[in-house]
Amino acid sequence: MMLSARHVSWSAGAVPILREVSVDVRRGEFLGVIGPNGSGKTSLMALLAGIRSPKTGEILLDGVPIARLSRREVARRLAFVEQQAETTERITARQAVELGRTPYLGALSPWSAADDAIVDAALENVGMRHLADRGWHALSGGERQRLHIARALAQEPEILLLDEPTNHLDIAHQLGLLDLVRRQGLTVVAALHDLNHAAMFCDRIAILEKGRLIALGTPREVLTVERIREVFRVDVAIDHHGAGECSIRYHAPGKAGAATRLKVV
Repeated sequence: MMLSARHVSWSAGAVPILREVSVDVRRGEFLGVIGPNGSGKTSLMALLAGIRSPKTGEILLDGVPIARLSRREVARRLAFVEQQAETTERITARQAVELGRTPYLGALSPWSAADDAIVDAALENVGMRHLADRGWHALSGGERQRLHIARALAQEPEILLLDEPTNHLDIAHQLGLLDLVRRQGLTVVAALHDLNHAAMFCDRIAILEKGRLIALGTPREVLTVERIREVFRVDVAIDHHGAGECSIRYHAPGKAGAATRLKVV
Protein backbone atom coordinates (compact mmCIF):
# COMPACT_ATOMS: atom_id res chain seq x y z
CA MET A 1 0.00 0.00 0.00
CA MET A 2 1.27 3.50 -0.83
CA LEU A 3 -0.49 5.42 1.94
CA SER A 4 -2.04 3.98 5.08
CA ALA A 5 -3.76 5.21 8.21
CA ARG A 6 -3.38 2.76 11.07
CA HIS A 7 -5.78 3.19 14.00
CA VAL A 8 -5.46 6.99 13.91
CA SER A 9 -7.31 9.23 16.33
CA TRP A 10 -7.26 13.01 16.54
CA SER A 11 -8.88 15.54 18.85
CA ALA A 12 -9.46 19.28 18.79
CA GLY A 13 -8.66 20.10 22.39
CA ALA A 14 -10.79 17.73 24.44
CA VAL A 15 -13.23 17.04 21.58
CA PRO A 16 -12.59 13.75 19.72
CA ILE A 17 -12.74 14.27 15.94
CA LEU A 18 -11.37 10.97 14.58
CA ARG A 19 -11.59 7.66 16.40
CA GLU A 20 -9.42 4.63 15.49
CA VAL A 21 -9.60 5.09 11.71
CA SER A 22 -7.69 2.61 9.54
CA VAL A 23 -7.58 2.68 5.74
CA ASP A 24 -5.11 1.54 3.08
CA VAL A 25 -4.94 3.53 -0.16
CA ARG A 26 -4.21 1.33 -3.16
CA ARG A 27 -1.73 2.36 -5.82
CA GLY A 28 -3.45 4.08 -8.75
CA GLU A 29 -6.95 4.22 -7.24
CA PHE A 30 -9.31 7.16 -6.78
CA LEU A 31 -10.51 6.85 -3.18
CA GLY A 32 -13.33 9.10 -2.06
CA VAL A 33 -13.95 10.12 1.56
CA ILE A 34 -17.52 11.15 2.34
CA GLY A 35 -19.56 11.86 5.43
CA PRO A 36 -21.79 14.52 7.02
CA ASN A 37 -20.33 17.85 8.10
CA GLY A 38 -18.27 17.31 11.23
CA SER A 39 -17.59 13.65 10.49
CA GLY A 40 -13.81 14.18 10.33
CA LYS A 41 -13.11 14.32 6.58
CA THR A 42 -10.86 17.39 6.67
CA SER A 43 -9.04 16.13 9.75
CA LEU A 44 -8.33 12.78 8.08
CA MET A 45 -7.00 14.52 4.97
CA ALA A 46 -4.68 16.68 7.08
CA LEU A 47 -3.37 13.56 8.85
CA LEU A 48 -2.80 11.76 5.55
CA ALA A 49 -0.90 14.79 4.26
CA GLY A 50 1.32 14.86 7.34
CA ILE A 51 0.17 18.37 8.24
CA ARG A 52 -1.25 17.16 11.55
CA SER A 53 0.01 14.40 13.80
CA PRO A 54 -2.44 11.80 15.11
CA LYS A 55 -3.07 11.59 18.83
CA THR A 56 -2.84 7.81 18.52
CA GLY A 57 -1.90 5.54 15.61
CA GLU A 58 0.25 6.48 12.64
CA ILE A 59 0.26 7.39 8.95
CA LEU A 60 2.54 5.29 6.74
CA LEU A 61 3.95 6.32 3.35
CA ASP A 62 5.18 3.19 1.58
CA GLY A 63 5.49 1.50 4.96
CA VAL A 64 7.48 4.32 6.59
CA PRO A 65 5.85 6.46 9.31
CA ILE A 66 5.29 9.84 7.71
CA ALA A 67 6.43 11.52 10.94
CA ARG A 68 9.96 10.22 10.27
CA LEU A 69 10.14 11.88 6.86
CA SER A 70 11.13 15.49 6.20
CA ARG A 71 8.56 17.86 4.74
CA ARG A 72 10.66 17.99 1.55
CA GLU A 73 10.59 14.19 1.24
CA VAL A 74 6.84 14.11 1.76
CA ALA A 75 6.24 16.95 -0.72
CA ARG A 76 8.12 15.09 -3.43
CA ARG A 77 5.79 12.14 -3.07
CA LEU A 78 2.49 13.69 -2.06
CA ALA A 79 0.64 16.88 -3.00
CA PHE A 80 -2.24 18.31 -0.97
CA VAL A 81 -4.91 20.70 -2.28
CA GLU A 82 -6.85 22.26 0.57
CA GLN A 83 -10.45 23.42 0.45
CA GLN A 84 -9.84 27.10 -0.17
CA ALA A 85 -6.15 28.02 -0.13
CA GLU A 86 -5.77 31.75 -0.74
CA THR A 87 -3.01 34.33 -0.68
CA THR A 88 -2.74 38.07 -0.11
CA GLU A 89 0.41 38.24 -2.22
CA ARG A 90 0.26 39.91 -5.62
CA ILE A 91 1.28 36.94 -7.73
CA THR A 92 0.41 35.76 -11.21
CA ALA A 93 -1.22 32.48 -12.14
CA ARG A 94 2.13 31.14 -13.30
CA GLN A 95 3.88 32.13 -10.07
CA ALA A 96 1.22 30.26 -8.09
CA VAL A 97 2.00 27.09 -10.04
CA GLU A 98 5.76 27.64 -9.71
CA LEU A 99 5.35 27.14 -5.96
CA GLY A 100 4.92 23.45 -6.73
CA ARG A 101 8.61 23.22 -7.62
CA THR A 102 9.72 24.37 -4.14
CA PRO A 103 10.55 20.84 -2.85
CA TYR A 104 13.13 20.46 -5.62
CA LEU A 105 14.91 23.80 -5.25
CA GLY A 106 17.93 24.61 -3.11
CA ALA A 107 21.35 26.21 -3.09
CA LEU A 108 22.69 23.39 -5.27
CA SER A 109 19.50 23.07 -7.32
CA PRO A 110 18.48 26.52 -8.63
CA TRP A 111 15.55 27.14 -10.93
CA SER A 112 16.23 25.70 -14.38
CA ALA A 113 14.74 25.33 -17.85
CA ALA A 114 13.46 21.92 -16.74
CA ASP A 115 11.40 23.59 -14.01
CA ASP A 116 9.97 26.02 -16.59
CA ALA A 117 8.96 23.07 -18.77
CA ILE A 118 7.24 21.29 -15.86
CA VAL A 119 5.27 24.43 -14.96
CA ASP A 120 4.32 24.98 -18.60
CA ALA A 121 3.08 21.40 -18.84
CA ALA A 122 1.05 21.72 -15.62
CA LEU A 123 -0.61 24.93 -16.85
CA GLU A 124 -1.36 23.32 -20.21
CA ASN A 125 -2.77 20.22 -18.50
CA VAL A 126 -5.40 22.22 -16.62
CA GLY A 127 -6.16 24.52 -19.57
CA MET A 128 -4.73 27.62 -17.92
CA ARG A 129 -1.62 28.43 -19.96
CA HIS A 130 -3.38 31.31 -21.73
CA LEU A 131 -3.96 32.96 -18.33
CA ALA A 132 -0.43 32.43 -17.00
CA ASP A 133 0.30 36.16 -16.70
CA ARG A 134 -3.02 37.15 -15.13
CA GLY A 135 -3.00 38.28 -11.50
CA TRP A 136 -4.28 35.77 -8.95
CA HIS A 137 -6.99 38.09 -7.62
CA ALA A 138 -8.37 38.67 -11.13
CA LEU A 139 -9.17 34.97 -11.54
CA SER A 140 -12.50 33.25 -10.91
CA GLY A 141 -12.97 30.58 -8.25
CA GLY A 142 -12.92 27.84 -10.88
CA GLU A 143 -9.73 29.20 -12.44
CA ARG A 144 -8.01 29.41 -9.05
CA GLN A 145 -8.98 25.84 -8.23
CA ARG A 146 -7.53 24.64 -11.53
CA LEU A 147 -4.31 26.45 -10.64
CA HIS A 148 -4.22 24.70 -7.28
CA ILE A 149 -4.38 21.41 -9.19
CA ALA A 150 -1.65 22.66 -11.56
CA ARG A 151 0.55 23.62 -8.60
CA ALA A 152 0.06 20.15 -7.16
CA LEU A 153 0.91 18.54 -10.52
CA ALA A 154 4.07 20.65 -10.73
CA GLN A 155 5.24 18.83 -7.60
CA GLU A 156 5.27 15.65 -9.72
CA PRO A 157 3.66 13.64 -6.90
CA GLU A 158 2.66 10.01 -6.87
CA ILE A 159 -0.28 10.77 -4.57
CA LEU A 160 -2.75 13.64 -4.83
CA LEU A 161 -4.87 14.57 -1.80
CA LEU A 162 -7.88 16.84 -2.33
CA ASP A 163 -10.06 18.29 0.44
CA GLU A 164 -13.50 19.05 -1.02
CA PRO A 165 -11.99 20.45 -4.24
CA THR A 166 -15.31 21.35 -5.86
CA ASN A 167 -16.57 23.70 -3.15
CA HIS A 168 -17.78 27.04 -4.57
CA LEU A 169 -17.67 25.80 -8.19
CA ASP A 170 -20.63 25.56 -10.56
CA ILE A 171 -21.73 22.14 -11.79
CA ALA A 172 -19.80 22.23 -15.07
CA HIS A 173 -16.57 23.17 -13.30
CA GLN A 174 -17.15 20.54 -10.59
CA LEU A 175 -17.42 17.74 -13.13
CA GLY A 176 -14.60 19.11 -15.28
CA LEU A 177 -12.23 19.35 -12.32
CA LEU A 178 -12.89 15.82 -11.08
CA ASP A 179 -12.55 14.43 -14.60
CA LEU A 180 -9.26 16.29 -14.96
CA VAL A 181 -7.98 14.79 -11.72
CA ARG A 182 -9.04 11.28 -12.70
CA ARG A 183 -7.19 11.54 -16.03
CA GLN A 184 -3.83 12.24 -14.38
CA GLY A 185 -3.08 8.58 -13.65
CA LEU A 186 -2.17 9.34 -10.03
CA THR A 187 -3.23 7.78 -6.76
CA VAL A 188 -5.98 10.14 -5.56
CA VAL A 189 -7.70 10.56 -2.20
CA ALA A 190 -10.48 13.16 -2.23
CA ALA A 191 -12.87 14.30 0.48
CA LEU A 192 -16.10 14.92 -1.42
CA HIS A 193 -19.36 16.59 -0.49
CA ASP A 194 -21.55 15.31 -3.33
CA LEU A 195 -22.53 11.63 -3.18
CA ASN A 196 -23.11 11.43 -6.92
CA HIS A 197 -19.62 12.77 -7.59
CA ALA A 198 -18.26 10.02 -5.36
CA ALA A 199 -20.32 7.41 -7.19
CA MET A 200 -19.25 8.73 -10.60
CA PHE A 201 -15.50 9.19 -10.13
CA CYS A 202 -14.32 6.96 -7.28
CA ASP A 203 -13.05 3.38 -7.42
CA ARG A 204 -13.74 3.00 -3.70
CA ILE A 205 -15.46 5.13 -1.08
CA ALA A 206 -14.75 5.47 2.64
CA ILE A 207 -17.67 6.73 4.75
CA LEU A 208 -17.01 8.56 8.00
CA GLU A 209 -19.63 9.15 10.69
CA LYS A 210 -18.88 10.89 13.99
CA GLY A 211 -15.17 10.34 13.47
CA ARG A 212 -15.39 6.62 12.75
CA LEU A 213 -14.91 4.73 9.51
CA ILE A 214 -18.19 2.86 9.06
CA ALA A 215 -17.90 1.58 5.49
CA LEU A 216 -15.24 1.09 2.81
CA GLY A 217 -15.82 -0.41 -0.63
CA THR A 218 -16.96 0.25 -4.17
CA PRO A 219 -19.69 2.86 -4.74
CA ARG A 220 -22.21 0.11 -5.37
CA GLU A 221 -21.23 -1.70 -2.15
CA VAL A 222 -21.33 1.24 0.25
CA LEU A 223 -23.91 3.63 -1.22
CA THR A 224 -27.09 1.86 -0.20
CA VAL A 225 -30.51 3.31 0.51
CA GLU A 226 -30.36 2.23 4.14
CA ARG A 227 -26.86 3.55 4.80
CA ILE A 228 -27.52 6.91 3.18
CA ARG A 229 -30.67 7.29 5.26
CA GLU A 230 -28.82 6.37 8.47
CA VAL A 231 -25.72 8.49 7.88
CA PHE A 232 -26.98 11.50 5.92
CA ARG A 233 -30.60 11.56 7.15
CA VAL A 234 -32.07 11.73 3.64
CA ASP A 235 -34.33 9.42 1.66
CA VAL A 236 -33.10 8.39 -1.78
CA ALA A 237 -33.56 5.97 -4.64
CA ILE A 238 -30.47 4.43 -6.22
CA ASP A 239 -30.21 3.50 -9.89
CA HIS A 240 -27.65 0.81 -10.77
CA HIS A 241 -26.33 0.77 -14.31
CA GLY A 242 -23.24 -0.26 -16.23
CA ALA A 243 -20.28 -2.06 -14.67
CA GLY A 244 -20.93 -1.34 -11.02
CA GLU A 245 -21.97 2.28 -11.56
CA CYS A 246 -24.77 3.91 -9.63
CA SER A 247 -26.51 7.25 -9.31
CA ILE A 248 -28.58 8.70 -6.50
CA ARG A 249 -31.98 10.42 -6.67
CA TYR A 250 -33.03 12.42 -3.62
CA HIS A 251 -36.56 12.65 -2.27
CA ALA A 252 -37.75 16.01 -1.00
CA PRO A 253 -37.83 16.19 2.82
CA GLY A 254 -41.24 15.45 4.25
CA LYS A 255 -42.66 14.28 0.96
CA ALA A 256 -45.59 12.04 1.78
CA GLY A 257 -44.82 8.39 1.36
CA ALA A 258 -41.26 8.99 0.18
CA ALA A 259 -39.76 6.42 2.51
CA THR A 260 -42.14 3.73 1.34
CA ARG A 261 -41.34 4.30 -2.32
CA LEU A 262 -37.59 3.83 -2.02
CA LYS A 263 -36.26 1.25 -4.39
CA VAL A 264 -33.10 0.03 -6.02
CA VAL A 265 -33.40 -0.29 -9.80
